[in-house]
Amino acid sequence: MADQNNSTTEEKVIKAKNIGVYFQSGKQQDDYKSKVFRFFKNRGRVERPKEVWPLKDINFEGLQGEILGIIGSNGAGKTTLSKIITGILRHDQGDMKVDGKVTALFSFGMGFNKELTGRENVYLNGMMLGIDKALINQYIDEIHAFSDLGEFMDQPMKYYSSGMKARLGFSVAAHLEPEILILDEALNTGDAQFSQKAALKMKELVKRAKMVIIVTHSLPYAQRNCDRLIWVDGGVIREDGDPKEVVANYKATMPPRPPRKKRLLQLDKTETNVQDSTVVKAENVGVSFQLKNKGEFWALRNMDFEIKAGEVVGIIGHNGAGKSTLCKVLTKIYQPDEGQIELNGETSALLGYGTGFNPQLTGSDNVYLNAMLLGIPKKRVDEKYDEIVEFSGIKGAIDKPVKEYSSGMKSRLGFSIAATLKPDIFIIDEALSTGDLEFQEKASERIQDMIEGAKAVIIVSHNMNFVEKVCTRALWMEQGQVRFDGTAEEAVTKYRESLGLSSQNKAGKKANRQKVNR
Repeated sequence: MADQNNSTTEEKVIKAKNIGVYFQSGKQQDDYKSKVFRFFKNRGRVERPKEVWPLKDINFEGLQGEILGIIGSNGAGKTTLSKIITGILRHDQGDMKVDGKVTALFSFGMGFNKELTGRENVYLNGMMLGIDKALINQYIDEIHAFSDLGEFMDQPMKYYSSGMKARLGFSVAAHLEPEILILDEALNTGDAQFSQKAALKMKELVKRAKMVIIVTHSLPYAQRNCDRLIWVDGGVIREDGDPKEVVANYKATMPPRPPRKKRLLQLDKTETNVQDSTVVKAENVGVSFQLKNKGEFWALRNMDFEIKAGEVVGIIGHNGAGKSTLCKVLTKIYQPDEGQIELNGETSALLGYGTGFNPQLTGSDNVYLNAMLLGIPKKRVDEKYDEIVEFSGIKGAIDKPVKEYSSGMKSRLGFSIAATLKPDIFIIDEALSTGDLEFQEKASERIQDMIEGAKAVIIVSHNMNFVEKVCTRALWMEQGQVRFDGTAEEAVTKYRESLGLSSQNKAGKKANRQKVNR
């Protein structure tokens, strides 16, 4: 175990001894929805139930005053472990002792009511966490200020982006005096500026609380902010110790990707296969919402841009900039209130992980449900079923109810389904924010393959490294308008500079990438 910082004492807050959890794989659900989906699937497969252990023989201790990180690939058991610590899930073997009240934030927006305002949801969320109303009254102004939601605090949450929900959820959990705070992929959709702000808040919080636990796929974030890391792999603890060493050893296990014969997406714009035909054309596009007691709010205003065939366009910007609203206009979920948008082709969108998933159905059933929502014919799903499951990397859990999936597993399965459609225009809105390092590599290669058949790919993300690597171009959005339109690297650099983030070592990183691409 790594040496802890000075704020950490040897008082043990969590003691886990030989913890194990199992379920029966292949056990069919008897509810009517599952029966209907099995009827329509008609795959003729009968799988005998078998015992699967998502966690086995887990042993670790959590110390007073530390920020403990948990890393590992999708499906490794991280979320299952978090739910055992919080008491949401009972372990089938071993002993878990937790000295303190646990407050957990599992993914953005959990426990929020979309019809209520942000302010009303603070009280709802606080009460769900067992917080007294008087204490919420005491901290409501601080929560509002920290979340940076401005006037949106008093608007219905159905108008919030995923990042805005993440901001508010963290603000509530962090301000209401938790003893043990668990953040399980809760900040993946937060922008870079808020992530820094949240990191400082956690370090301040741990001085008063007993400890903070962060479950994340962001290795730089974990290495920068955690005192100690636990690497979970295949349901067991692979390593427990110094963040730098654990991250290095974890990265070393990533299988090398075979060299590609043809790369359509290089970081240099001259290497891209961009054509003259226009796929998307937006002219003076505006979208407004009627806000509660506040008149109109323009989520988009004077949006003008074109996307050419062969482009992979990233859309970046802080939470609430209008990115998700733009995606919903492109997919015709929203109609512009002014201006017009022209789409030359069929559009398929993956708007956040697990969109369209029914939590009561198995992953297998949801393959068919999600595919139908994306307009994929059943015959094509039958043909591609094995490929979808294999690519997702969650074959061992495909017959498990989706309600037991981690956010990363939903992300994997959702992307795998949508990518089989090979649409003319493919939109991904924060759908890969919870994917692990290996799956993001696979996904980036699949996106490159899709360009051969698709006309364009549009990616909304707060992961600037992913945008720089995969996108040929990027739009930086600010207050519902395009602030900058250019190469992905230029857009990311300007966006980072606007946030006051360091741009050091960028030249060195670019040189290293060029060496690899030669």
